[in-house]
Amino acid sequence: MPEPEPTYRRRSARVLVFDRTGRVLLLRSRFGTGEPGPGAAHYWLVPGGGVDEGESLAQAAARELHEEVGLLVAPGALGVPVAYTTGYAKMSWAEGVFRDDFFRYRVDSHRVDTDRMETLERGTYAGHRWWSVEELAATDEVVYPLDLVTVLTDLVADRIPAQPVRLPWHH
Repeated sequence: MPEPEPTYRRRSARVLVFDRTGRVLLLRSRFGTGEPGPGAAHYWLVPGGGVDEGESLAQAAARELHEEVGLLVAPGALGVPVAYTTGYAKMSWAEGVFRDDFFRYRVDSHRVDTDRMETLERGTYAGHRWWSVEELAATDEVVYPLDLVTVLTDLVADRIPAQPVRLPWHH
C-alpha cells in the first residue's frame, strides 16, 4: 500500500520556460527580511508560486506564469511535472515542509511583462534573465532550485524524464 502524501505547509508550481535557443527564464529576487540568505543580496529562481485552494498544479503554474512574466499558457499545455524539490523551511511568513513542482514549457520568444505581479512579489523582484545551461553551470550566483543544471541539460535536448527528477532542497 503506498504511503499517504505528506501535508505540505506550502505547495508551489513553477515553470522552466525555454526559448528557441534553449535558454531558460529565471527571475531575480532580493532576499526578504527574515529569509535565510547565503550572504548574497539576491538569488535567481524559476517563475511560479503557491497553489491556491482548489487549483491543480498545472492551473497554478499557468496562473503564476501570467502573473509573474505575462505569459498566457493553457494548463494542459504544460504536461506533467519534470522535477520537484521538497524540504523544511522557516521563513518570515511560513514554517514547515514545502514542495515545488516544475513543469517545462517552450516558447519561440517572449517579452517578460511583470505588470500583474502581486505586491509581495513586486517588492522583491529585481529583474529577469534568459540563461543558457552553460552560463548557469559557470555562475557563482545563488540559483534555486539547487542543482538545476542537471535537469536542464536533458530538458534542453527534449529528453523528458519518465518520473520527475528530485532536486536538492535549498534550506
